[in-house]
Formats: sequence, structure tokens, C-alpha cells
Amino acid sequence: MGLANYFCNMLEAFAPIVDKNSRILILGTMPGERSLQLQQYYGHSGNHFWKILFALFNQPFSTDYNERINLLKENNIALWDVLSHCERTGSSDSAINNEIANDFKLFYNKHPKISAVFLDSLTAEKLYVKHVGKSPDKRYYLLPSPSGQHARLSLQDKIERWRVIMDELK
Repeated sequence: MGLANYFCNMLEAFAPIVDKNSRILILGTMPGERSLQLQQYYGHSGNHFWKILFALFNQPFSTDYNERINLLKENNIALWDVLSHCERTGSSDSAINNEIANDFKLFYNKHPKISAVFLDSLTAEKLYVKHVGKSPDKRYYLLPSPSGQHARLSLQDKIERWRVIMDELK
């Protein structure tokens, strides 16, 4: 199979949401099926990511994707995924195969203000360590998954655990 055919069978992640003022990077693993359909980070309505972020910044929740992106940029937060491509049936991280990581060396060189990295699941952390490795010039945090499937924590518990982001922004 040629390289072009290989990539045709792969899921492709989104470009990062980032700007020159970003100081924090939140990393997921790979967009789920609904997010890929909508072409939006955390697009599934059952995912708590956006509810958590709006709650952290005491903002009224919005379903408008542009407002969501503005919330990130206004608070110097970048958003991306560990993987650029992978094979996966369904949306579960446990079904990921043949993963290819994003180019973090280039990303960090382009965005030198990023000093803290928040990984939004155990799988994101595992894949980041495997493909990128943790750098001594950044602080790393493991957050509970915002997925609605991660039901062992309530939305309020997730919000409390994600408050560590606020400490990094001070």
C-alpha cells in the first residue's frame, strides 16, 4: 500500500487553536466521531469540556463555536490533540491504532510562551510520553477526562479538578 492510500484510511485531527499569547496548552488524544463530523473540538454534546471551561471562567455556557474559541484565546489557552492521525473504529481512545503524533517540536518553537501542558486523559498522557516525552521546561498536569462516558466523576467534580488551570494563569 502506498503512502497516499495509508493516509486515506487514517483519521485526521484538527489544526491547533493557538495564538501568540497562549501560555497553556490543553491536549486531548484525537477528536471523536461527532467532533470530526462537526469539525469542532469536543463537538459531542455529551462531552463536558466546554461546560468545564465556561464554568472555570464564570461565563455563561455557549454552544456557539466561535464564542468557545474566543474564550480560549481571551484566556491565553491553546487547544490541540496529541495525535495528528490514527486508525480508530468509533470514538473510544482504547480503539486507537497506528497513531502518528503531531509535531510538538515545531509547535513549541512557534509558541514559546507555552509553559504548562494539561493532558485531558490517561491515554493522552500515555501517547504524549510515548511520542513526545516530557520536557523539563514545561509543567505537566493530568486532568480527568471531560468525556461524558467518564461518569465516575460528576460534572462538578471535573470542574473542581480542572481548577488547577486557573492556578497556572495567575
